[in-house]
Amino acid sequence: MPETIIVEGLTNEEFLDKYAAPGRIGLMGGPDLVNRLIMRAQRHLDDEHEWSRWSHAFLFQGRRADGHHWVVESDLAIQHKHIRLGVQENRAAKYFDAKTCNAIAILDFGLTPEQEQRVLAGALQLVSEGIRYSLREIAGTLWAMRHPGWCPKENRLAQDRAYYCSSFVRHVFAEAGLNLTEGVAEKNTAPEHIARTTLPHTKWILTRGEAPASRVRRIVKQVRTRLRKRKTGN
Repeated sequence: MPETIIVEGLTNEEFLDKYAAPGRIGLMGGPDLVNRLIMRAQRHLDDEHEWSRWSHAFLFQGRRADGHHWVVESDLAIQHKHIRLGVQENRAAKYFDAKTCNAIAILDFGLTPEQEQRVLAGALQLVSEGIRYSLREIAGTLWAMRHPGWCPKENRLAQDRAYYCSSFVRHVFAEAGLNLTEGVAEKNTAPEHIARTTLPHTKWILTRGEAPASRVRRIVKQVRTRLRKRKTGN
């Protein structure tokens, strides 16, 4: 059965250093606009329409000779006028800053050495093939989440040789014989789907501050209270 462990008192760097390992999945969420829009869009996956904590998914590759943990992910990276759009390798240090990454989870599925090798080999194969990041498929997934009957069906905007973050993670695990999400098409997989997987695993979570939906509800309540006081003259 899945087990969730809430971790407190660590920096992002300490958390990743302690729990990252080859073949484990990472999830993150941040306070900036793009992350918040993605987290909000996943509210349709929740019965109470709670926002997701997660806006991005990636795969831990392990610690290399440089002493750093590395990840494989499908992402948009812009550095010094150099743009990388697709499946790529990065140091996990990109998630050390709590101001841009205020929620992190690491999922350990207890992979066998053979499964771990297949997952990582599949991920690196997609790096070598220059697989693109698919903004179009994200739009198709957003549509499917609003119309649940379409979630099990092929993404309406699917592209060849393209994956966004969570569909990439779902794909490499499927290639190793592990289906992270039943009843959802591979290219309709959102980070929240992975967070809710029923496959046996251990999940460590480090978060800071209120959940996004809780913060929004608090602000809305405050605004309504102020408007009510104005109307009553109190």
